[in-house]
Order: sequence, then structure tokens, then C-alpha cells
Amino acid sequence: MDVRNILSCLGENLTRDGLLDTPRRHIRYLNEFLTPKEFEFTTFEENHNEMVVVQDIDFYSLCEHHILPFFGKASIAYIPSGTIVGLSKLPRTVEMFSHRLQNQERITTQVADFINDKLNPKGVGVILKARHMCMEMRGVCKPGAITTTSAMRGVFSEDINARQEFLNLIK
Repeated sequence: MDVRNILSCLGENLTRDGLLDTPRRHIRYLNEFLTPKEFEFTTFEENHNEMVVVQDIDFYSLCEHHILPFFGKASIAYIPSGTIVGLSKLPRTVEMFSHRLQNQERITTQVADFINDKLNPKGVGVILKARHMCMEMRGVCKPGAITTTSAMRGVFSEDINARQEFLNLIK
């Protein structure tokens, strides 16, 4: 079923001025949003062994169940083990995994695993907090509800002090 059929099933007048180009614009938007942006994960050898945190990373995604937006903020921490990453690569990683038909839990896990695989750090922590339009605009209709997901790897899953330091830093 194409966009014109959907609009027609909803009883919309496809010849109405405001809807004439809507199907084309909608498909262009989906193609643009759902095409992952490739990037080079630039790393540097560095003898830094303290926690690195980037927080308040805005992200947007589309719920794979309803194709409605969900959006929020991501926080990422890692403890290097001889290699650091260019800081802009952490938000790019979130964007790469969120610009798909997704669910929040999967994004959280994919970001953590990707960073863990690329850097082989002592630990990685990822927390996403998001609002889901599929929960706010339909169904239960609970505007403003926040869903929080986390993924902890390495020392963040093994050492309560490292985990607590991360959580305290992003409060």
C-alpha cells in the first residue's frame, strides 16, 4: 500500500492543495531519515584511563511497530584502555543506530556494543531517555512519560563504583 492509498483509506481528498505533494514528500522524508550516515570512527592512541562522558546527545528515531517518532537524550561513557575516540563519533554512533525503524532497547544495546567493539575499552555505559509518540498520541495516551534504557559493558557492569560514578555524572 502506498502513501496515496493510506490517505485515501483515511478519507482524505487527494486532490486537495495541501495533499497534492504529500506522498512524494513523505517518501522523500523516510528515505532521507532512514538512510544511515556512514562515518569514520576516528581513534587515537592515548594513555588516558579515566572515564570519558558525553551526555545530552539529542536523538530521533521511528518506532518500528507504529512508524511514529520517539526522541530523547543519550548519555555515553567509556573508560579507555589505550585508545580514545574523536568525541563527535559518539553522537554520530547514536545517530547511525537511531535513524532506522527501531526500538529504544535495541538502539541502546547496539550503541554500547559498537563502541565496545571499536575501542575495546575497560567499560562502556549507554543510557537513553526518550518520549514515545506511540505511547503519547495513541493507546495509553500518557504525554510526557519517559522511557529509560541502559546497557553496561565491562567495568560498568562489574564494578558498582564505576557505574555509580557514571550515573552521578549524568544527573
